[in-house]
Amino acid sequence: MRIFFTGGSGKAGKHVAPFLAAQGHQITNADLVPLKHPGVDDLRVDLTDIGETYSALAGLARFDELELAAKPAYDAVVHFAAVPAILLSSDAQTYATNVLSTYNVLEAATRLGIRKVIFASSETTYGICFAQGERKPLYVPVDEEHPTVPEDSYAMSKVANEVTARSFQARTGADIYGLRINNVIEPHEYAEMFPPFLDDPALRRRNVFAYIDTRDLGQMVQRCLEVDGLGYEVFNVANADMSVAATTDEVRERFYDGVELRRQMGRNETFYSIDKARDLLGYSPEHSWRDVLTDPHAS
Repeated sequence: MRIFFTGGSGKAGKHVAPFLAAQGHQITNADLVPLKHPGVDDLRVDLTDIGETYSALAGLARFDELELAAKPAYDAVVHFAAVPAILLSSDAQTYATNVLSTYNVLEAATRLGIRKVIFASSETTYGICFAQGERKPLYVPVDEEHPTVPEDSYAMSKVANEVTARSFQARTGADIYGLRINNVIEPHEYAEMFPPFLDDPALRRRNVFAYIDTRDLGQMVQRCLEVDGLGYEVFNVANADMSVAATTDEVRERFYDGVELRRQMGRNETFYSIDKARDLLGYSPEHSWRDVLTDPHAS
């Protein structure tokens, strides 16, 4: 597929864009900063400018496309570009950038007839990650039906983007899938970051004790590209286990006392439910911190 990938130079995008290229897709990285990966074409685009966004999506990606009889169209858009968290710019700028860029991408993509858009939403939509003080989920495991009423500007922008995406899908009938991506972890970060998490699970409370390996995030996007006909859907994206060594029972007793348990859970199962992605997309995460570090609970 010929794919317009926004934000391919960010922490997640710099892994996912090359992963998709390795699957045989032609990837254009639309970003303010080039990725400079040999398998990915870079195009500098300010996605908060609707004219630039239209022009980029309607245009060429590389010089060899001049040899074609007609200008090719994009088959899909993967929209990861965003101010990626709070405290990187003002709250107002974070919200404005994320909401306007997503509107522009959806507007341009659907007007140009692109029938598959995958966009990055966030774990923060559930209102736990960037809450003032401690906030517990209403129930566990947290699935896509859990209320999304955050109080921070970043998560508000992601909820607004989900509403916008659902409306564009209703208008056009295109497949538009939102990914509520959990804390993104690069493979080298297991050895660097995870030893303290294994000692003190409280460090992972705001992430619902979950994480997503960039390689499995790439698989998730690939599955979204392959599965058609779902209309508008949102999916939690995480790895199958928790980012801590404590068991689910130990985490529940310490952190989720009084929180409703919706179903029985496995010993190390993530509290950030990926059942929907498994069922509708065939998503099957393959990686774990346990591939790199020793589980102190292992016998």
